[in-house]
Amino acid sequence: MNSAAAAANKDIATNDAEQNGQYTEQYLTFMLAGEEYGIKILNVQEIKGWSGVTPIPNTPPHILGIINLRGTVVPIIDLRTCFGLEPSEFGPTTVVIMAKSVQEDGEKVVGIVVDAVSEVYNVPVREIEPPPAMGTLVSTEFIKGLATVEGKMVILLNIAHLVETEIAKANLDG
Repeated sequence: MNSAAAAANKDIATNDAEQNGQYTEQYLTFMLAGEEYGIKILNVQEIKGWSGVTPIPNTPPHILGIINLRGTVVPIIDLRTCFGLEPSEFGPTTVVIMAKSVQEDGEKVVGIVVDAVSEVYNVPVREIEPPPAMGTLVSTEFIKGLATVEGKMVILLNIAHLVETEIAKANLDG
């Protein structure tokens, strides 16, 4: 079968799955303060062990600094601080997820420090619930939705919004 026919068959299968409500998205999940969060696997560029950063003066407290990733300067965000969670010592399971987001002015990459990487799950799109209305007491601006996976609640993040907002706040936009 040629590649055009294979691509057409894949598109047909995808459309059938969408129409039957069986369309799934893959999420990389990670732990943060005992809760499991997820980001679309397509937004994950790579995962690195924690090895330190170069601090940048006058940035918000959740911007730990920058690293040089193969010639690209990447801001590193402490997701615990960003979300207003208790700080924690970085340990052997602490990792940096290099998350990418395609935006109007090109692709942006940011590193997010998390306690540990957990799993990769296939999440049926129809089972993703919108974030609950929490009023003005709790910000849900970075939450795409909630999903129950293997009996546990996973908070799915809108990484594109997180990247865009946090880079703009830190004035690290080139």
